[in-house]
Amino acid sequence: MKTVFIFIAFSILISINSYVWVRGWNALPNGSITRPIYLTTMIGCFLAFLGGLIFGNIMSLPLARAVSFVGFTYFIVFVYLMVSFLVVDVVRLANYFIHFFPAGMATFRLWTMLGTLAIITVALGIGNYTFNHPKVVRLNLSVDKPTKNKELTIVAASDLHLGISIGKKLLQSYVKLMNEQQPDIVLLAGDVSDRSMIPVVLQNMDEELRAIKSKYGTYAINGNHEHYAEKPDATAEYLKSAGVKFLRDESILVDSSFYVIGRDDRTNHSRKSLAEIVTGLDKKYPRILLDHQPYKLEEAEKNDIDLQISGHTHNGQFFPGNLFVKSMYELAHGYLKKGKTNYYVSSGLGIWGPQYRIGTQSEIVVIKLRY
Repeated sequence: MKTVFIFIAFSILISINSYVWVRGWNALPNGSITRPIYLTTMIGCFLAFLGGLIFGNIMSLPLARAVSFVGFTYFIVFVYLMVSFLVVDVVRLANYFIHFFPAGMATFRLWTMLGTLAIITVALGIGNYTFNHPKVVRLNLSVDKPTKNKELTIVAASDLHLGISIGKKLLQSYVKLMNEQQPDIVLLAGDVSDRSMIPVVLQNMDEELRAIKSKYGTYAINGNHEHYAEKPDATAEYLKSAGVKFLRDESILVDSSFYVIGRDDRTNHSRKSLAEIVTGLDKKYPRILLDHQPYKLEEAEKNDIDLQISGHTHNGQFFPGNLFVKSMYELAHGYLKKGKTNYYVSSGLGIWGPQYRIGTQSEIVVIKLRY
């Protein structure tokens, strides 16, 4: 059954890529050298995409990083070209019946393709710059608790995706950005690792994780990608060895002042309910929940959560992905308050795949929580 599924999935993948290859070939001038150059480049980049996904962990890190960068860049180019070619085919179909381009369809197809490639090139340049320059989002929140005279500076980040694409150098810049905020506590809301822990271990990223400075330490939870690692506890064990406090369906009272509650990702269908985790907690202390995927926000409100921090969506990462995730989630990115519960869904600090933010942003969030 698994073999059949893989065969079907691979056949679909080849088919949709072939559509882009053939339509690009047809749009270029007949007999031009640009046709074989285009086809060879596209197929080569497609193979880099597959190679990075399948064999990245057995390549040397520099080679894996280069192959992955080329392959994932191809992924964005492919998506935008496919949309462009589909639009052109709709126009061609209409022209077949209406004949509003009686002699100019070949020119239209060529210039549409060239214009699309020019726009993609500009978008990739801006997108890579945006990815490499994360924003600092600032929120000032208050919750109604008996103390009413305390303030907590939280630095929260999600979706670092440490591994091949997000390596040691980028993590150093992330840690520097976090430390500049002078946090009382640092919260990592899942997908700290990308998938395999092999490139994380090889790059000694524990050195950077230990360099995160805060009064109460760093706390992390599982995202869905932690469940794709070599073994279920691989990421958790590594983070613990680096001084990060890992929470899985449990809570901890920090400084006899506030709770940090960490849920396992919903990928684990056997995870505890939020009601089970918070049973017995003192309601006079603020409750800060880390839950990677922002599903069923009403659960936090029903269980007296003061602040929920999530990630996972990447806010679609690149346009028009942000439009899709907005339709999928009640809150795909940003801040929301329901009842007495505050929610923040981060677009993520790192990325999965292509190192571009087109119409979205990489970010950390700094929350001043008064209670």
